Amino acid sequence: MKIIDAILTRAPSLAALRRDLHAHPELCFNEFRTADVVAAKLAEWGIPAHRGLGTTGVVGIVKSGTSSRAIGLRADMDALPMQEANTFAHASTQPGKMHACGHDGHTAMLLAAAQYLATHRNFDGTVYLIFQPAEEGGGGAREMIKDGLFDKFPMDAVFGMHNWPGLQFGQFAASAGPVMASSNEFKITLHGKGGHAAMPHNALDPVPVACQLVQSLQTIISRNIKPIEAGVISVTMIHAGEATNVIPNRCELQGTVRTFSLAVLDQIEQRMRVMTEHLCAASGLRADFEFKRNYPPTINSAAEADFARQVMAGIVGADQVLAQEPTMGAEDFSFMLQAKPGCYAFIANGDGDHRALGHGGGPCMLHNPSYDFNDDLLPLGATYWVRLAEAWLKR
Repeated sequence: MKIIDAILTRAPSLAALRRDLHAHPELCFNEFRTADVVAAKLAEWGIPAHRGLGTTGVVGIVKSGTSSRAIGLRADMDALPMQEANTFAHASTQPGKMHACGHDGHTAMLLAAAQYLATHRNFDGTVYLIFQPAEEGGGGAREMIKDGLFDKFPMDAVFGMHNWPGLQFGQFAASAGPVMASSNEFKITLHGKGGHAAMPHNALDPVPVACQLVQSLQTIISRNIKPIEAGVISVTMIHAGEATNVIPNRCELQGTVRTFSLAVLDQIEQRMRVMTEHLCAASGLRADFEFKRNYPPTINSAAEADFARQVMAGIVGADQVLAQEPTMGAEDFSFMLQAKPGCYAFIANGDGDHRALGHGGGPCMLHNPSYDFNDDLLPLGATYWVRLAEAWLKR
């Protein structure tokens, strides 16, 4: 494993920085302390920084040589609205807030790379260090783009990285094509006519129609979508009624839809709408159908994914660079990949054995109250960022 010595010697201070961020989690668009820490570190290393994109975003700028070529490296900064179960010394000090997805580690890795790049400048061009807010549901990437990220900081490609529990430390994963799904929400409200539960013939009961609709929606996946395509429709909430002897006036269904392509998403949304309207009309009910598209699928461009894999192989060996198994989870880095070529990769977080005594006893999985980032990744991830930027700007 070829980790940069100058970064490896800073491992203890990097871990201390990461743990400080972990102890002070901030939710989407409220990463004020985190942004202050990032900006202060960049200033300490002589790196100019632009603040305020996407409310709390920070962009550091490291230039060297005369080339106009530029690369973007992105880390997310926000935490999750959940209670931490860990009791170790760097556990969250903010009730109901936790770095349960490793964004504290992502921020620390990019800061470590920033310091090395600013000190050595072994490249010709510009590296933009993108510290993004609000990945967890806020669409911070979209908001930074709206605020002019790619206009103010023109770059040829953009790269992102996420820790991945379950893969063994020292491994990376990157692949071309879709690697994370789109994230979408729906709400269907069925309007009937309430009545006495003993006299259903005098009412228009929305509950059995809702039950039928839940089952029917699954036929969209099994009978309308091409079998080799992927899609998931999950009804996760059903709300109806207030008393056992009253047929309710209405029933509300909510849930999510996940796909790896926008074409399949278009097909699913259209079939859901038609199915809802016709099924309700056949039963004499009226339906309100709402469909909200949150994050598009995360799709890596082929050339950039291949380039990233070559850089990874130079650090850990080709046998430790895995194919990236697509996941139905979503990621707002997808907005950046819609605007620029790039690659969103995984870096292995291990199986949880890195956690000190005092963890919550649960699995070390993302979005779990017992999760903690593996500090051993900090020098490795920073090395990847540095070698990626140097190689990209040397081409």
